[in-house]
Amino acid sequence: MTDTEPVKMDFNRMIYYRMKKILLKIILSSILSSFLLRIFSIIACAALLLSCKSVQHPPASSLLNSDAPEMNRRAPELFDVRLETTKGVIVIEVHRDWSPHGADRFYNLVRAGYYDDSRFFRVIKGLWAQFGINGDPTISNIWRSRTIPDDPRRESNTRGTVAFAFAVPNGRTTQVFINLKNNSATHDPESFVPFGEIIKGMNVADALNTEYGEAAGSGIRSGQQGPLFEMGNVWLQQNFPRLNYITRATIMAKAGSRIQFGGVPVELAIGEVGRRTLRIQLLPLDAQGKPVPQTPSDVLVRFSTKEKLRVGDLAGEKEIRVGQFRVMIKPEPFTVSIRRADGTMVQELVFDDRDETNSISFRTDAPVLGLGEGAEQFDRRGVNYPLVNGERYRLAEFGARIFSPFLIGTEGWAMLVSAPSGSFDLRSERGVFNPQRRTTPGAVDLFVIDSKEPADAMREFVRLTGAPVMPPKWALGYMQSHRTLSTEADVLAEAKTFREKNLPCDAFIFLGTGFCPAGWNLGHDSFQLNTNVFVHDAATVIQELHTNHLHVVLHVVPLQRDYPTLHGQIPPATGEMLDDQDIGVYWGRHRELFADGVDGWWPDEGDWLNVPSVLARHRMYYDGPLADRPNVRPWDLQRNGYAGIARDGGWVWSGDISSSWKTLAAQVAVGLNSSLSVSPFWGTDIGGFFPSRDMEYTGELYARWFEFAAFCPLFRSHGRTWHLHEPWGWNTGETGPVESRPTPDPSELHNAAVEPICQKYLDLRYQLMPYTYTITREAHDTGMPLMRALWLQYPDDPQAVKLGDEYLWGRDLLVAPVLEKAAKARRVYLPAGTWFDWWTNEKLAGPRWIERTVDLETMPIYVRAGAIIPLDPVRQYTAQPVSEPTTLRVYPGADGTFTLYDDDGQSLGYLHDADPTMVWIRFRWDDKARRLTIEPDRRMKKWHGGARIYQVQLVGSGAEPKRVEFRNGSVAVKL
Repeated sequence: MTDTEPVKMDFNRMIYYRMKKILLKIILSSILSSFLLRIFSIIACAALLLSCKSVQHPPASSLLNSDAPEMNRRAPELFDVRLETTKGVIVIEVHRDWSPHGADRFYNLVRAGYYDDSRFFRVIKGLWAQFGINGDPTISNIWRSRTIPDDPRRESNTRGTVAFAFAVPNGRTTQVFINLKNNSATHDPESFVPFGEIIKGMNVADALNTEYGEAAGSGIRSGQQGPLFEMGNVWLQQNFPRLNYITRATIMAKAGSRIQFGGVPVELAIGEVGRRTLRIQLLPLDAQGKPVPQTPSDVLVRFSTKEKLRVGDLAGEKEIRVGQFRVMIKPEPFTVSIRRADGTMVQELVFDDRDETNSISFRTDAPVLGLGEGAEQFDRRGVNYPLVNGERYRLAEFGARIFSPFLIGTEGWAMLVSAPSGSFDLRSERGVFNPQRRTTPGAVDLFVIDSKEPADAMREFVRLTGAPVMPPKWALGYMQSHRTLSTEADVLAEAKTFREKNLPCDAFIFLGTGFCPAGWNLGHDSFQLNTNVFVHDAATVIQELHTNHLHVVLHVVPLQRDYPTLHGQIPPATGEMLDDQDIGVYWGRHRELFADGVDGWWPDEGDWLNVPSVLARHRMYYDGPLADRPNVRPWDLQRNGYAGIARDGGWVWSGDISSSWKTLAAQVAVGLNSSLSVSPFWGTDIGGFFPSRDMEYTGELYARWFEFAAFCPLFRSHGRTWHLHEPWGWNTGETGPVESRPTPDPSELHNAAVEPICQKYLDLRYQLMPYTYTITREAHDTGMPLMRALWLQYPDDPQAVKLGDEYLWGRDLLVAPVLEKAAKARRVYLPAGTWFDWWTNEKLAGPRWIERTVDLETMPIYVRAGAIIPLDPVRQYTAQPVSEPTTLRVYPGADGTFTLYDDDGQSLGYLHDADPTMVWIRFRWDDKARRLTIEPDRRMKKWHGGARIYQVQLVGSGAEPKRVEFRNGSVAVKL
């Protein structure tokens, strides 16, 4: 039902129940009456029943809920109401400044159709005409007690003015009267407050039927309106059939009426930001009617906007073409609808000025994804999401919150709101964005993206907020975290253990003292090595670890933890204030250790930082290292973030979560939404951080978590009782330093099955590094995450769209982590197409659900037909040279392509094609011809190096792999 569509009563249904009551009374009375009287009464009632007209629509649901947001909107400052009556048309011009509460109430009741079919039940010739009791008693009784506060009177009750009637102070509800003469002498002293005046149809008001006078209900104070509220129009029709009434009441926008939002006048600007994205801005105006300058957003990067419309007032509906979009603007309520060229809806935004806030409602007809990291569920609908960072609501299960104002509707839209504070309320049929009041009143800057093709949502998101930078390749390897340390010798011995056991590892991470008794430093905010642990200086210790091909990452806590902000840039801008909160000054404290060889940083905490400071902190750990090592990719891991951090690295983890099965199960959806709306680089503490109260932390849970983490961008084990976060830790008989209780049952500490499982998935992670590094480059180029919700590739499959417990790793691998204790099987959904079981090569057709039998070492993985998966020999660290060739696994059943990307893994040459080791090789599989073609991709500027050797294997064929030598040009192999 539209805002101006009349709300009618279903008389037949209502009269049926009321006449049934009347007939029962008549039958009872007939026992004491004559037969003729009984017959006469029955005939009269039947005649009345037949005389009442049937109408089309039931009462509007909004009229049944007086607290509904749509019934409490702020009215425009000036608007017209057109009353179509049985005597003719009356137009009332409403002035909100005359009576703000009165104008708002009248505006909302008219919009909802309250006055449609309403009788002028009290008309005194030459005095007044009163209306405003809805014909349906159900509705009129709801509103009978819904009073509004008094307004101070600004205008007199002169002829033609319109005001609310009331019985007691602050008692106005719905009843309205028209002054048919100058009643100021009697009405002004009684505080009847006009809110409008008739500008057309005063002659119609004068001609309203006056024959019934006060008999049909009289005034509110008379005490004679009971039958009106008990039986409504049925009673009036029966007893006062010639009353005039309103057939339809509608809001009419004033020609040239000023657009209001957030309680201030604004200009609407609509611009084109590429073929798929529309920019909608509301720009507050100053006293001279000029736009107030706005501070540039910290979230957005530079891009061009082609402004197509700028308007400060609306004289009715307006439609414009913006690129491929058709945009319709309606003044009442203030609405911007965006459609595609074929007429299909992308999004409809309704700007609500109620209570002088600037909330925006939007369609949420299908699952909604994104909105950052954390919170309950994959589909975000049904919950209110505040824009907050940090370890908050249900941390143990869902992890820390990283809010992002980027959300995706899986039916084909995405939206980015450039606002650092507020909330997204998705608990109703329409979603609502509510900015905090400290936001500039009236200011709006949002982007609507047509994401009928899901990849467009990701491409446009990074175009607006910045492309993810490539990490150093070592960051995609395994990282072992440490907490309480004993001696330097133990640290170095652990490095040797990894190498002796052939357990691949690329980095050691060290926690600082303060969050554990003996970390790498002397305490929070210290950059000095802990001499109680380390006997050598930092440079010597780091060099020893580098000798074992392990990178070093240090945990740091923000300078002066109560500082609310960070600011600045590296190098500093001219005239920049260089205080302790300047990121360049703070980075200076890191530089000595960085010169000693530290490879990465783990900046913890920062929950108190506002959005600009969060972004500044990420910028510091990217630009700071580049200032000292200009051609080495920086790396850092943070707990707080926002849309836009990926352009400065953007690695995040889900915070201090519990070691429980419920937490593990929740992390899959958390990671998918974070990857869609914050950064493609996400991970968890393998095994969880806090031991759960139920002693759920076991070797089984750790093994299942390890399997899942092997297919997360961040592959890092960390947590209390940290020796049980080492791949071999569950078979040593001890937990290591106890920092939390309860500790696992001693019987769990001799589980020989865990280490081989960790070995298996470590090997697989490093074998898949060519594939993983390629999809990392894809994230940089297109914004497509490594962990992909099935919606990204199967948007037309309703089952795939809503799944948040399985996902795609890149385009071709479907991963279904085992998330239940003692599981013997995993239910897996396979989308349309042919799929191969990674472990058995079993061929399966989708779409369908399957039950995959699992043991502890098996996590279901499926490969799409047509996929070409490169597998390297197992390395012990990502940069380890190997002599064996890369295997290309070809999965038949469909044509397919894969473009392999590689580079030196550490420089910035990828940004401008200056890396001499950069490689783009395209593999094309022709399924019918059974032919694989290898050739340089068009992005390959120049061939570097000698021949590349591949072993090509056709999965499921049973044939031996074929050896292929590729140098440059095109090579084809028949399989």
